[in-house]
Amino acid sequence: MADGQYLSIDQLQVGLHIHLDLKWFEHPFAFSHFKIKSEEQIKIIRGLGLKTVRFSPELSETSPLPAAPSSPEASAAEPIAVVEQAPSPAMLAKQAMMEQMRQRRQEAARIESAFVNTAKAIRDIEKNLYSKPTESVQQASKLMTQIVDSILVAPELAIHVMGDKMGGEELYFHSLNVTMLSMMIARDLKLPAEVVNAMGMGALLHDIGLKEVPDKILKKTEPLTQAERNFYELHCQYGVTTGQRLQLAPPVLAVIREHHEFFDGSGFPAKLKGELASLLSRIVVIANYYDELCNPTAIADALTPHEALSLMFAKLRGKFDPKLLQIFIRCLGVYPPGTIVQLSNGAIAMVATVNTARPMKPTVVVYDAHVPKEEAILLDMEREVDVNIAKAIRPAQVPRDVYNYLSPRKRVSYYFDAASARPDSGKP
Repeated sequence: MADGQYLSIDQLQVGLHIHLDLKWFEHPFAFSHFKIKSEEQIKIIRGLGLKTVRFSPELSETSPLPAAPSSPEASAAEPIAVVEQAPSPAMLAKQAMMEQMRQRRQEAARIESAFVNTAKAIRDIEKNLYSKPTESVQQASKLMTQIVDSILVAPELAIHVMGDKMGGEELYFHSLNVTMLSMMIARDLKLPAEVVNAMGMGALLHDIGLKEVPDKILKKTEPLTQAERNFYELHCQYGVTTGQRLQLAPPVLAVIREHHEFFDGSGFPAKLKGELASLLSRIVVIANYYDELCNPTAIADALTPHEALSLMFAKLRGKFDPKLLQIFIRCLGVYPPGTIVQLSNGAIAMVATVNTARPMKPTVVVYDAHVPKEEAILLDMEREVDVNIAKAIRPAQVPRDVYNYLSPRKRVSYYFDAASARPDSGKP
């Protein structure tokens, strides 16, 4: 990028929006272009060995200082980088940031692997539910115990957005998403482990009754006829019948029966109102509805995570237990994982991880054409004092190459960091 005007390093002052024509790892700042906020930043820029820098008049709050009489014509000069012998404190801080990013990428790879293994385990459980019922229920119970133990002991719960690693496994992703998001709410409520375990089993198996519904109904993208709708709604009772045959506990059966019951009584199959549906069911209702908005049968109708949350809160809040919906939104943050955002400096990013203890300060992946995708900048918004999230953006509003760089996934899937039980979330 060569737009902007050049000015001498002596002309810098607070309020100028500048561009550093250096590779991202050759300077100590989080971004290669930014508005100068302090004299300390000017001092650091002068220490980089550049003779000139570019600036954008239209993005600046002030004009450059007058050029010194002895300085060459700034507009004709080209930036010259001089290699510094000893790293400055600012550069050491940048190197520490890069090391932290490397560790985060390792964490992400580990979590992605755990996610894929869990999704495969769920696939096996659901495929063997009829041929090997006792073994499948035992496997599901063991899996749920492991997940519950990991989630409840971690001092902080980090929710990550996952990529598409298993094509055609959307059903298992849905079961896993609903389970993860339900447990996030249950954890916030400080429910006992055995209660969370039952809820997790219900969330994991909430759709087992769909096996009795014809594919032509399940995969239909146009609105269902009333007859098709009636047939579809029977899946809750089909699921309970199957669950009873599998000897599932009553709280698990309640979740399977009630995962479409709305707080205002408009749900099905029994139109239960308010707290007539169990607490665990009311939790799963929220997670299930949210995931169906983000990952519908017709992927073209998918809402972004930000849009889904906004719709549920602004227009549909009467359908959900208000206290539980409030917890759900607080934990996921205004910008849930997978949301494309614009930062206050104009950069485009994707929310990659939300720490439920500090949901307004997620970790984001930043688009930078000069940084390879596999080394993409990861910014912990809690540590960035000079930049914040300005707004969410629809993927359609983002250039295709930018969107593919940030988020090549078609569907939004969530998982948690089972190794986040550590005193300082900034450490590996």
